[in-house]
Amino acid sequence: MEANSVSSGLVVKNTGSSYLVRTDVGEYVECKIKGNFRIKSIRTTNPVAVGDVVRFELNPDGSAWIYEIQDRRNYIIRRSSNLSKQAHIIAANVDLAALIVTVNYPETSLVFIDRFLITAEAYRVPACLIFNKTDCYSGDERAYLEQMRVLYEMLGYKTFAVSALYDANQDELKAYFSGKTVLLSGNSGVGKSTLLNNLMAKELAKTGEISVAHNKGMHTTTFSEMYELAQGTWLIDTPGIKGFGTVDMKKEEVGHYFKEIFAISSGCRFNNCTHIHEPGCAVLEAVGQHRIASSRYQSYLSILEDMDEGKYR
Repeated sequence: MEANSVSSGLVVKNTGSSYLVRTDVGEYVECKIKGNFRIKSIRTTNPVAVGDVVRFELNPDGSAWIYEIQDRRNYIIRRSSNLSKQAHIIAANVDLAALIVTVNYPETSLVFIDRFLITAEAYRVPACLIFNKTDCYSGDERAYLEQMRVLYEMLGYKTFAVSALYDANQDELKAYFSGKTVLLSGNSGVGKSTLLNNLMAKELAKTGEISVAHNKGMHTTTFSEMYELAQGTWLIDTPGIKGFGTVDMKKEEVGHYFKEIFAISSGCRFNNCTHIHEPGCAVLEAVGQHRIASSRYQSYLSILEDMDEGKYR
């Protein structure tokens, strides 16, 4: 690529201080952001995200500077732990958000699952659940796993059950991912990087052991990165996250992103029903009749509670 040239490309890696961009001709260029560029997106910790299509300028000294982001089709965002900013964009222009879930070693909470799913709903990103470490579970844990699969499949979410370590046949996952840009997310220690390495059939992402003392995973992925699984199929590896705080939602909108709550809420007596205490609430009636899973309703309440208290979880 000639110096002083302008080009465009796909952001495939975020290192915190710079971005790796894959150009239209398959070259890789390390780019930084011009100082004034950051001011345009002060509501997020990262103005540029993996998955963004950007334009950049290559200077005679070999440095490259991103100066424009093309309009995003969508993005996945979460509340940032940095109190000076509102949110962190995990990835942009994704076709599927895949959450890696473990029943144990460590346990993924149902509240975490539901927060991830409603965030995907809010940003119009299809989502699926991948239950990992099936080789580790007891009989009761396997039964619980199947109950969760039934719950989320009934809500319209595709689910998979795999063992990233031992399952050689991950053809079903590869077929489902084919032609898509897929965000892989999950708590630390759920085997996300191991699964990615197996899907790619090569060692790409570092893997870590589970902390026995706390049965929690240790962070092994520091920054987001995209890998090309096949022509037109990209996998985005993301750092393990402890919590998933919702962003840019009003209290009255939260129920819209729980598919079953939204469907039943049309029967509520009041249009602005919060589904907590109002008379004639169709949602409360459905919860009492077990037509809405109590775990899903508790997740709904926990989000409203966080909004009241200004908490981050």
